[in-house]
Amino acid sequence: MESIAKLLQAIPEYDALPELLQFLIPIVTSCVIIFALLALCVLFMVWLERKVSAHIQDRLGPMVVGGWHGWAQTLADALKLFLKEDIVPASVDKVLFKMAPFIVFLGAFAAYVVLPFGASSFVTDLNIGILYIVAISSLSVIGIIMAGWASNNKYSLYGSMRAAAQIISYEIPAALSIMAVVISVGSLSMIEIVEAQKGSFLNWFIIKNPFIFLAFIIYFIASLAEVNRTPFDLPEAESELVAGYHTEYSGMRFAFFFLAEYANMFLVASVATTLFLGGWTLPIPLLSEIIPGPIIFLAKALLLIFIQMWMRWSLPRLRVDQLIYVNWKVLMPISFVLILGAGWMAIR
Repeated sequence: MESIAKLLQAIPEYDALPELLQFLIPIVTSCVIIFALLALCVLFMVWLERKVSAHIQDRLGPMVVGGWHGWAQTLADALKLFLKEDIVPASVDKVLFKMAPFIVFLGAFAAYVVLPFGASSFVTDLNIGILYIVAISSLSVIGIIMAGWASNNKYSLYGSMRAAAQIISYEIPAALSIMAVVISVGSLSMIEIVEAQKGSFLNWFIIKNPFIFLAFIIYFIASLAEVNRTPFDLPEAESELVAGYHTEYSGMRFAFFFLAEYANMFLVASVATTLFLGGWTLPIPLLSEIIPGPIIFLAKALLLIFIQMWMRWSLPRLRVDQLIYVNWKVLMPISFVLILGAGWMAIR
């Protein structure tokens, strides 16, 4: 995180390294740490989703592999995926086909650079942090279109076109709902947004401002569509499109699509935690000093992820016309009204 560079500078030999290495080592170290933590978090989220879905359907879920509640079942499945043969169909565009999964994952992974997990647990504090997240996460759309086009499969192409149209459409109300917070704080920095919510529980934007409370609901609904979660999972509608844009993928490349989906789930939950739920802070100062900030942040983000999973196994899938209607005729007009309301509250 940010303190990695300071820790490295404490090593006597570090200052003797070439300037380029002094620049690259903290970046590479931060990326490795984030990737490792993200991989562990995704494994836990997959296990959690299996348990949540099982209990909603009155089942037990994984119970055998690994012992306690089948904790190692997801790990075994991940190893199976990485050990599977990497099949590349003969008729695909091989270069684009191989690049697509990594570009989809890169769009999600790069956004973690500015996420503040704690007061000092972040890679960098950009003064345009939230704008950076909105921009860099859009990179995944390019990878999805590449996957659908390169697969030379009509189901993959249909799925990628659906996904691109859906993600781009719902990015607008999501960005507008974020603007309600930015107007109230007067900054795009993720750290400053959390600092503005310190102190009392009443300082959290979800409670402090009724317009931002409604903006949180708009953002949460739009974020479900952005990460293709039920009831907005049309790009992967099995009864219509087999598996959507990753129909032709197997083994490790499919695993990267899978990893990107859960990485995006955690990303949108983390952004919501930062903007609306006070980030790593708690309303009781004593507890904030005892419990590490990253633990508080993860607990809030996992609560939102649990709600995403709950909704997946409780709601039916929307039709395409319903999906477009909800975005352009419901969420968009409400988002504009909320921005005006948040602006009025800010200057009042």
